[in-house]
This record gives sequence, C-alpha cells and structure tokens, in this order.
Amino acid sequence: MTPREQSWILDLVRANPVNAALLDLLPALGLPQAHLTAGCVFQAVWNRRAGRAAGWGIKDYDVFYFDDRDLSWEAEDDAIQRLRAATAHLPAAIELRNQARVHLWYPGRFGTPYPRLASARQGIDRFLVACTCIGIEATTGEVYAPDGLDDLAAGVLRHNPVDERPDLFRRKAESYRERWSFLTIEG
Repeated sequence: MTPREQSWILDLVRANPVNAALLDLLPALGLPQAHLTAGCVFQAVWNRRAGRAAGWGIKDYDVFYFDDRDLSWEAEDDAIQRLRAATAHLPAAIELRNQARVHLWYPGRFGTPYPRLASARQGIDRFLVACTCIGIEATTGEVYAPDGLDDLAAGVLRHNPVDERPDLFRRKAESYRERWSFLTIEG
C-alpha cells in the first residue's frame, strides 16, 4: 500500500471522533497487536461517498488483539474492563476480542469450527466480504488491508474465499447495500 493510500484511509477513519479517540488511547493499554477494525473502519469510506457523517450507522467499534500467553476468559475480561474504563467517556459500544482465543468459543456460539489463529490480522482476514478485511494497527497506525483498497473505494463487495459460507456473504452484502445503495455485489 502506498503512503498516499495509507494517508487517505487514515484521514477518513480519523474523521470519526470515536475512531480517532480509540486510535489515540489504545497504545497506552499495551494490548499486543491491537487493531481497530471492521465496520468503524470500512464504513467511514462508504459514509464519505454517501455524503454522511463518518460515524453514521456504526453499531459498535471493534478492536482485535492477540495475546496467547493466557487464553482464559478472565484474562480477556481483564483487557475488556481496562478498555471499558479508558473509554467510558466515549459515546459508543466498543467490542474487544482476543483473536488468540476465538477458536475456543466460536464453535459453541455459531455452530461451525474456527481455526486457531496466530495473529490479530488472521482474524481480520476472515471477514465475509473481502474489501472489509481492513484494520488500523493501533501502535503504528499502519493500515492492514490484505485485499487492497480498490474494491472498498469502488464499493464492490466480493465473497472472501477464506470463508466458506456464500449464503451468509450474500445476506451480509445485501444488508450493506440496503444502507449504501451504490454498493455492488459480485460473486
């Protein structure tokens, strides 16, 4: 990704005051591999194109991190409580998940297997819609977008081949298109 692309997406993401605050405070929490990710990142692009406020329609703000030193729920809950205390002033729901332990609870909650991951970025890699596989590394500000930014900017929704649930992709993509009518679904 070019420096210009990095700057372009960071400017859009930081136009949402909650995103900006999260990116500013996350490094102090010391969460390994912390990334701001999911809807609060990619929706900033679509909201700009639609002429809406950067935070329009964002249900929650997702932060992924990866810490395999302690896979207990208690360790993850401790991180959740530290983030909750640090963000109590923000008018937003913030979801923090340790990607090192998703494989422990995902099958019970969703009824399908989930592989053991080796990084926070591998969690981002598994989003249903390819152009939504994007995150901002909290410490460095580096944009992680394994599929690039072209489809995101163009509003092209493609099924992520890492996920084997095309029916779920279709429902997710249609849900996005209901909110941003310019989006196109391919595949």
